[in-house]
Amino acid sequence: MTRVCFQLRIDPNRLDEYRHRHAAVWPEMLRELEASGRRNYSLFLRPDGLLIGYYETDSATASDAHLAQSRVAAIWEEYMADLFVGQHGRADQTAIILEEVFHLEDQLAELDEHHPHAGTTPALDDSDPNEGER
Repeated sequence: MTRVCFQLRIDPNRLDEYRHRHAAVWPEMLRELEASGRRNYSLFLRPDGLLIGYYETDSATASDAHLAQSRVAAIWEEYMADLFVGQHGRADQTAIILEEVFHLEDQLAELDEHHPHAGTTPALDDSDPNEGER
């Protein structure tokens, strides 16, 4: 399974409209996202317009290809296009993909596999780990 996180920017003056359009996504678009293999799909919106999206899929490449060929997705992306800032082309094809740098379950599985009897907390002292950086 692949976890995908991406970022886009919504026009800060159009946030209410963006929320409104996503409050009831077209049923055909919901089914198209599902058919593309995306699941556990969420969008998070900051007050300044920063949009972060997250989904899981077996293949990001296959999911992207499915949506690229989808008439419903093309119509949806055209419907949404006026809300984005700095986009040239479909938002679903030009979003910035973020690098995953930590995943709790992966590290716990690695820990359990290689160090099944390791303590849960390393020895800690009272020193400030950020000392000298201020």
